[in-house]
Amino acid sequence: MKFWVIFTLILAHEALQNVFGQPPGKGKRPKEPAENKIKPAIKKLKPKITKLKESTEPISKVQSIMTQVMDKGRFQKPPAMLTMSAGQSMELRCKGEKITWNYPKFLDTFKDSRLSIKQLDRYGQLILMNSSAADTGEFSCWAQLCDSRGCKKDESKTGSTYIFFTDKGELFVPSPSYFEIVYMHPDKPAVIPCRVTTAAAKVTLHREFPAEEIKADGRDITYDVKKGFIYQQPSSNQSGVVYCRAEARGAPQISIKYQLLYVEVPSGPPSATITASANKVRSGGDFSIICTVLGEPDVDVEFTWIYPGQQYERPVTIQDSWRLVNRGIGHTTRISKSIITVEDFETIDAGYYICKAQNLRGQTRLATRVDRY
Repeated sequence: MKFWVIFTLILAHEALQNVFGQPPGKGKRPKEPAENKIKPAIKKLKPKITKLKESTEPISKVQSIMTQVMDKGRFQKPPAMLTMSAGQSMELRCKGEKITWNYPKFLDTFKDSRLSIKQLDRYGQLILMNSSAADTGEFSCWAQLCDSRGCKKDESKTGSTYIFFTDKGELFVPSPSYFEIVYMHPDKPAVIPCRVTTAAAKVTLHREFPAEEIKADGRDITYDVKKGFIYQQPSSNQSGVVYCRAEARGAPQISIKYQLLYVEVPSGPPSATITASANKVRSGGDFSIICTVLGEPDVDVEFTWIYPGQQYERPVTIQDSWRLVNRGIGHTTRISKSIITVEDFETIDAGYYICKAQNLRGQTRLATRVDRY
């Protein structure tokens, strides 16, 4: 009996070893609570750097709002320079609820009916019918930013294109006259505006006397197909009569002539003087005060007067005039004058007479006093 009990225990012991792989009591220590959780492995990884392809194109914040209407309802963004045949019609649109347009001055000369500009709900529209070589130039638009104080140009929403309206018979953009004056200032470039109707034309500049070609060296004299020849730093020895010559697949053509006049007076507010015919006047006498401005030939001057009898609506005579004065070969100055005349002097006429001379670059105020004897 004891033998079978011992034998049974030995068989049970061997069975346990087969199941667990090791004898009971000699296994691993009991695991603590939560010890079966998987621990995250910590690995040191090298950061992956993605190289971005560098762009050579400048980042622009200006949004082009202009489109050109093509045939069959197609649209395209017009290039910086566009070529069309004279006689074609054109439609441009600029996106925005309040659009302002700029276009070649020729179209404003006679309030040309070929040009139509409309503001629709979502865009501004410019239509030019039956175009001509004279319409060649810059067409641009911009959106307006408006508030309670008014409107101003939105520099971030603009559009422009320079359009050549080609005409075999007109290589140069037609001019309303056969002779133009170009004033050359010592402090700014001078432009000889012999523009062409095709970008492919070869254009040269020539002096009338002595007859010779004036080379555009790209430094002192440059050529811009949109503007013409540009004297970067004008001087008095460049004065004279010049013209341009253009050639493009045919016989060359000659532009109108340009008289280059050098201006001695620098740009700025009016350079004025004031003088009185008399600073002391007897009762019943007459006197005049002259306000004179020496300035640039192509800059207008506007005069206004402040005088003692003004508040009493005292009648006076004011006469404005101007003329060009040649100061040697190619040197031209504009003399502008304003004369105020008072007749039958009274006590209310005594006091300061103030002349205000205004041009695009500023204002000058001068005064002189007239008293009674």
